[in-house]
Amino acid sequence: MTRNAYYVDEAGDTTLFKRHGNVIIGQEGCSNYFTVGYLDIPNISSLISDMDALHNDLIHDPYFEGVPSMQPENHKTYDFFHAKDDIPEVRREVFRILKQHDELRFHAVIQNKHSLLNYVRKQEAEFPDYRYNPNNVYDFFVKILFQNALHKEDKYYITFAKRGRSDRTEALQKALVSAQRLYDKKHQTNTKFRFDAIPEIPQNNYGLQAVDYFLWALQRFYERKEDRYFEYLRDSFCSIQDISDNSYKPILYTRNKPLSLAALRHNEANDIGTISKEDIHTA
Repeated sequence: MTRNAYYVDEAGDTTLFKRHGNVIIGQEGCSNYFTVGYLDIPNISSLISDMDALHNDLIHDPYFEGVPSMQPENHKTYDFFHAKDDIPEVRREVFRILKQHDELRFHAVIQNKHSLLNYVRKQEAEFPDYRYNPNNVYDFFVKILFQNALHKEDKYYITFAKRGRSDRTEALQKALVSAQRLYDKKHQTNTKFRFDAIPEIPQNNYGLQAVDYFLWALQRFYERKEDRYFEYLRDSFCSIQDISDNSYKPILYTRNKPLSLAALRHNEANDIGTISKEDIHTA
Protein backbone atom coordinates (compact mmCIF):
# COMPACT_ATOMS: atom_id res chain seq x y z
CA MET A 1 0.00 0.00 0.00
CA THR A 2 1.34 3.44 -0.97
CA ARG A 3 0.15 6.28 1.21
CA ASN A 4 0.01 9.90 0.03
CA ALA A 5 -0.31 8.92 -3.64
CA TYR A 6 -2.06 11.75 -5.49
CA TYR A 7 -3.03 11.72 -9.18
CA VAL A 8 -3.71 15.05 -10.90
CA ASP A 9 -5.44 15.87 -14.17
CA GLU A 10 -7.69 18.51 -15.72
CA ALA A 11 -11.06 18.68 -17.45
CA GLY A 12 -12.39 21.23 -19.87
CA ASP A 13 -9.85 23.62 -21.33
CA THR A 14 -8.25 27.00 -20.70
CA THR A 15 -9.14 28.36 -24.16
CA LEU A 16 -10.85 31.75 -24.12
CA PHE A 17 -10.18 33.16 -27.59
CA LYS A 18 -9.75 32.06 -31.15
CA ARG A 19 -7.74 33.89 -33.77
CA HIS A 20 -8.14 37.67 -33.74
CA GLY A 21 -9.19 37.56 -30.10
CA ASN A 22 -12.81 36.52 -30.55
CA VAL A 23 -14.31 34.99 -27.38
CA ILE A 24 -15.39 31.38 -27.99
CA ILE A 25 -16.26 30.16 -24.49
CA GLY A 26 -19.04 27.59 -24.67
CA GLN A 27 -18.88 27.21 -28.43
CA GLU A 28 -18.40 23.77 -29.95
CA GLY A 29 -15.06 22.36 -28.85
CA CYS A 30 -14.58 24.96 -26.11
CA SER A 31 -15.79 24.34 -22.56
CA ASN A 32 -17.64 26.69 -20.21
CA TYR A 33 -15.64 25.48 -17.21
CA PHE A 34 -12.08 24.55 -16.43
CA THR A 35 -11.26 22.07 -13.68
CA VAL A 36 -8.14 20.65 -12.05
CA GLY A 37 -8.54 17.79 -9.59
CA TYR A 38 -6.59 15.16 -7.75
CA LEU A 39 -7.50 11.70 -6.57
CA ASP A 40 -6.03 10.44 -3.32
CA ILE A 41 -5.52 6.68 -3.77
CA PRO A 42 -4.35 5.02 -0.55
CA ASN A 43 -4.12 1.57 -2.10
CA ILE A 44 -2.94 2.11 -5.66
CA SER A 45 -1.81 -1.50 -6.14
CA SER A 46 -5.33 -2.79 -5.50
CA LEU A 47 -6.87 -0.28 -7.90
CA ILE A 48 -4.28 -1.10 -10.57
CA SER A 49 -5.04 -4.80 -10.22
CA ASP A 50 -8.81 -4.30 -10.58
CA MET A 51 -8.62 -1.86 -13.48
CA ASP A 52 -6.06 -3.93 -15.33
CA ALA A 53 -8.21 -7.06 -14.97
CA LEU A 54 -11.26 -5.13 -16.18
CA HIS A 55 -9.40 -3.71 -19.17
CA ASN A 56 -8.15 -7.15 -20.16
CA ASP A 57 -11.66 -8.63 -19.90
CA LEU A 58 -13.25 -5.87 -21.95
CA ILE A 59 -10.82 -5.85 -24.86
CA HIS A 60 -11.20 -9.63 -25.20
CA ASP A 61 -14.99 -9.61 -24.86
CA PRO A 62 -16.70 -10.62 -28.17
CA TYR A 63 -19.52 -8.22 -27.32
CA PHE A 64 -17.24 -5.30 -28.26
CA GLU A 65 -16.03 -6.81 -31.53
CA GLY A 66 -16.30 -4.13 -34.20
CA VAL A 67 -16.60 -1.21 -31.77
CA PRO A 68 -14.17 1.42 -33.14
CA SER A 69 -12.80 2.55 -29.78
CA MET A 70 -11.97 -1.07 -28.93
CA GLN A 71 -9.77 -1.56 -31.98
CA PRO A 72 -5.97 -1.31 -31.49
CA GLU A 73 -5.41 0.89 -34.54
CA ASN A 74 -7.61 3.66 -33.06
CA HIS A 75 -5.58 3.98 -29.85
CA LYS A 76 -8.56 4.65 -27.59
CA THR A 77 -10.17 2.26 -25.10
CA TYR A 78 -8.08 -0.60 -26.44
CA ASP A 79 -5.04 1.23 -25.08
CA PHE A 80 -6.46 2.81 -21.93
CA PHE A 81 -9.62 4.05 -20.22
CA HIS A 82 -10.64 7.61 -21.07
CA ALA A 83 -14.18 8.61 -20.12
CA LYS A 84 -14.72 10.91 -23.11
CA ASP A 85 -13.80 8.18 -25.60
CA ASP A 86 -15.19 5.12 -23.81
CA ILE A 87 -18.61 3.88 -24.86
CA PRO A 88 -21.37 3.78 -22.19
CA GLU A 89 -21.01 0.04 -21.52
CA VAL A 90 -17.33 0.50 -20.76
CA ARG A 91 -17.95 3.59 -18.63
CA ARG A 92 -20.46 1.66 -16.55
CA GLU A 93 -17.87 -0.99 -15.74
CA VAL A 94 -15.16 1.53 -14.84
CA PHE A 95 -17.56 3.43 -12.59
CA ARG A 96 -18.45 0.15 -10.90
CA ILE A 97 -14.79 -0.50 -10.07
CA LEU A 98 -14.29 3.03 -8.76
CA LYS A 99 -17.41 2.73 -6.60
CA GLN A 100 -16.05 -0.45 -5.03
CA HIS A 101 -12.91 1.41 -3.93
CA ASP A 102 -14.58 3.48 -1.26
CA GLU A 103 -11.21 4.62 0.09
CA LEU A 104 -10.75 6.97 -2.88
CA ARG A 105 -10.87 10.69 -2.10
CA PHE A 106 -11.33 13.31 -4.83
CA HIS A 107 -10.67 17.06 -4.59
CA ALA A 108 -11.10 19.69 -7.30
CA VAL A 109 -10.96 23.38 -8.18
CA ILE A 110 -13.37 24.57 -10.87
CA GLN A 111 -14.09 27.90 -12.51
CA ASN A 112 -16.63 29.29 -14.92
CA LYS A 113 -14.46 30.60 -17.76
CA HIS A 114 -16.51 33.77 -18.11
CA SER A 115 -15.19 34.66 -14.68
CA LEU A 116 -11.66 33.93 -15.89
CA LEU A 117 -12.34 36.12 -18.92
CA ASN A 118 -13.39 38.99 -16.66
CA TYR A 119 -10.08 38.67 -14.81
CA VAL A 120 -8.14 38.68 -18.07
CA ARG A 121 -9.98 41.82 -19.24
CA LYS A 122 -9.10 43.61 -16.01
CA GLN A 123 -5.45 42.62 -16.33
CA GLU A 124 -5.36 43.85 -19.92
CA ALA A 125 -6.86 47.18 -18.89
CA GLU A 126 -4.45 47.67 -15.99
CA PHE A 127 -1.26 46.30 -17.55
CA PRO A 128 -0.76 47.05 -21.27
CA ASP A 129 1.93 44.36 -21.59
CA TYR A 130 -0.24 41.62 -20.07
CA ARG A 131 -0.72 38.50 -22.20
CA TYR A 132 -2.99 35.65 -21.26
CA ASN A 133 -1.04 32.45 -20.55
CA PRO A 134 -3.10 29.25 -20.04
CA ASN A 135 -0.22 27.57 -18.18
CA ASN A 136 -0.42 30.25 -15.50
CA VAL A 137 -4.08 29.40 -14.96
CA TYR A 138 -3.27 25.72 -14.52
CA ASP A 139 -0.46 26.51 -12.08
CA PHE A 140 -2.75 28.78 -10.07
CA PHE A 141 -5.35 26.02 -9.85
CA VAL A 142 -2.69 23.59 -8.61
CA LYS A 143 -1.67 26.04 -5.92
CA ILE A 144 -5.27 26.50 -4.72
CA LEU A 145 -5.99 22.77 -4.98
CA PHE A 146 -3.08 21.70 -2.77
CA GLN A 147 -2.92 24.52 -0.24
CA ASN A 148 -4.53 22.34 2.45
CA ALA A 149 -3.23 18.96 1.31
CA LEU A 150 0.49 18.86 2.05
CA HIS A 151 0.87 19.38 5.78
CA LYS A 152 0.12 16.02 7.39
CA GLU A 153 2.89 13.76 6.12
CA ASP A 154 6.62 14.02 5.44
CA LYS A 155 6.53 12.73 1.86
CA TYR A 156 4.04 12.86 -1.01
CA TYR A 157 3.98 11.19 -4.42
CA ILE A 158 2.14 13.43 -6.87
CA THR A 159 1.62 12.18 -10.43
CA PHE A 160 0.54 14.79 -12.98
CA ALA A 161 -0.93 14.08 -16.39
CA LYS A 162 1.42 15.64 -18.90
CA ARG A 163 0.18 18.84 -20.58
CA GLY A 164 1.37 19.07 -24.15
CA ARG A 165 4.92 18.30 -25.19
CA SER A 166 6.84 20.64 -22.89
CA ASP A 167 8.26 19.53 -19.56
CA ARG A 168 6.51 21.59 -16.91
CA THR A 169 7.76 19.65 -13.89
CA GLU A 170 9.66 22.62 -12.48
CA ALA A 171 6.64 24.90 -12.78
CA LEU A 172 4.44 22.35 -11.03
CA GLN A 173 6.99 21.96 -8.26
CA LYS A 174 6.93 25.71 -7.74
CA ALA A 175 3.14 25.67 -7.61
CA LEU A 176 3.22 22.96 -4.92
CA VAL A 177 5.75 24.91 -2.87
CA SER A 178 3.54 28.00 -3.22
CA ALA A 179 0.59 25.97 -2.02
CA GLN A 180 2.45 24.99 1.12
CA ARG A 181 3.51 28.59 1.73
CA LEU A 182 -0.13 29.65 1.55
CA TYR A 183 -0.96 27.08 4.20
CA ASP A 184 1.93 28.18 6.44
CA LYS A 185 0.99 31.84 6.10
CA LYS A 186 -2.63 31.17 6.96
CA HIS A 187 -1.87 28.93 9.95
CA GLN A 188 1.41 30.57 11.04
CA THR A 189 3.31 27.32 10.72
CA ASN A 190 6.55 26.20 9.12
CA THR A 191 5.65 22.87 7.59
CA LYS A 192 8.41 20.64 6.26
CA PHE A 193 7.54 18.15 3.56
CA ARG A 194 9.04 16.44 0.55
CA PHE A 195 7.34 15.42 -2.65
CA ASP A 196 8.01 13.74 -5.94
CA ALA A 197 6.22 15.53 -8.80
CA ILE A 198 6.01 12.89 -11.51
CA PRO A 199 4.85 13.77 -15.05
CA GLU A 200 3.16 10.83 -16.73
CA ILE A 201 0.89 10.01 -19.65
CA PRO A 202 -2.49 8.44 -18.78
CA GLN A 203 -1.88 5.51 -21.14
CA ASN A 204 0.71 4.23 -18.69
CA ASN A 205 -1.07 5.00 -15.44
CA TYR A 206 -4.31 3.64 -14.02
CA GLY A 207 -4.30 6.31 -11.30
CA LEU A 208 -4.56 9.01 -13.96
CA GLN A 209 -7.26 7.05 -15.76
CA ALA A 210 -9.22 6.88 -12.51
CA VAL A 211 -8.99 10.62 -11.80
CA ASP A 212 -10.08 11.26 -15.40
CA TYR A 213 -13.37 9.54 -14.62
CA PHE A 214 -13.97 11.67 -11.54
CA LEU A 215 -13.21 14.82 -13.51
CA TRP A 216 -15.50 13.72 -16.34
CA ALA A 217 -18.35 13.19 -13.86
CA LEU A 218 -17.83 16.61 -12.28
CA GLN A 219 -17.44 18.39 -15.63
CA ARG A 220 -20.61 16.73 -16.88
CA PHE A 221 -22.40 17.97 -13.76
CA TYR A 222 -21.37 21.58 -14.40
CA GLU A 223 -21.51 21.70 -18.19
CA ARG A 224 -24.70 19.71 -18.79
CA LYS A 225 -26.37 19.80 -15.38
CA GLU A 226 -26.34 15.98 -15.52
CA ASP A 227 -25.79 14.65 -12.03
CA ARG A 228 -26.18 10.87 -12.17
CA TYR A 229 -22.45 10.14 -12.58
CA PHE A 230 -21.55 12.61 -9.87
CA GLU A 231 -24.19 11.16 -7.54
CA TYR A 232 -22.92 7.62 -8.16
CA LEU A 233 -19.45 8.58 -6.90
CA ARG A 234 -20.57 11.25 -4.42
CA ASP A 235 -19.12 9.44 -1.38
CA SER A 236 -15.63 9.90 -2.85
CA PHE A 237 -16.06 13.63 -3.58
CA CYS A 238 -14.42 15.31 -0.57
CA SER A 239 -14.02 18.94 -1.61
CA ILE A 240 -14.87 21.10 -4.60
CA GLN A 241 -13.69 24.70 -4.65
CA ASP A 242 -15.71 26.77 -7.10
CA ILE A 243 -13.78 29.99 -7.78
CA SER A 244 -16.24 31.41 -10.29
CA ASP A 245 -16.98 34.40 -8.07
CA ASN A 246 -15.05 37.36 -9.45
CA SER A 247 -13.63 38.09 -5.99
CA TYR A 248 -11.84 34.72 -6.20
CA LYS A 249 -13.34 33.80 -2.85
CA PRO A 250 -14.12 30.13 -3.40
CA ILE A 251 -17.42 28.49 -2.70
CA LEU A 252 -16.33 25.35 -0.89
CA TYR A 253 -18.49 22.26 -1.25
CA THR A 254 -17.77 19.42 1.16
CA ARG A 255 -19.61 16.45 2.61
CA ASN A 256 -21.07 18.81 5.21
CA LYS A 257 -21.99 21.36 2.54
CA PRO A 258 -22.72 19.16 -0.45
CA LEU A 259 -22.79 20.28 -4.06
CA SER A 260 -26.18 19.95 -5.73
CA LEU A 261 -27.83 21.10 -8.92
CA ALA A 262 -29.97 23.47 -6.86
CA ALA A 263 -26.88 25.08 -5.33
CA LEU A 264 -25.19 25.40 -8.71
CA ARG A 265 -28.25 26.96 -10.32
CA HIS A 266 -28.58 29.39 -7.42
CA ASN A 267 -25.02 30.60 -7.96
CA GLU A 268 -25.48 30.95 -11.68
CA ALA A 269 -28.73 32.86 -11.15
CA ASN A 270 -26.77 35.38 -9.11
CA ASP A 271 -24.62 36.19 -12.14
CA ILE A 272 -21.45 34.55 -10.90
CA GLY A 273 -19.00 34.74 -13.78
CA THR A 274 -21.45 35.98 -16.41
CA ILE A 275 -20.18 37.52 -19.61
CA SER A 276 -20.61 41.23 -20.33
CA LYS A 277 -21.39 42.88 -23.66
CA GLU A 278 -17.85 44.26 -23.78
CA ASP A 279 -16.44 40.73 -23.65
CA ILE A 280 -18.05 39.88 -26.95
CA HIS A 281 -15.80 42.32 -28.80
CA THR A 282 -12.36 41.36 -29.96
CA ALA A 283 -9.38 41.75 -27.68
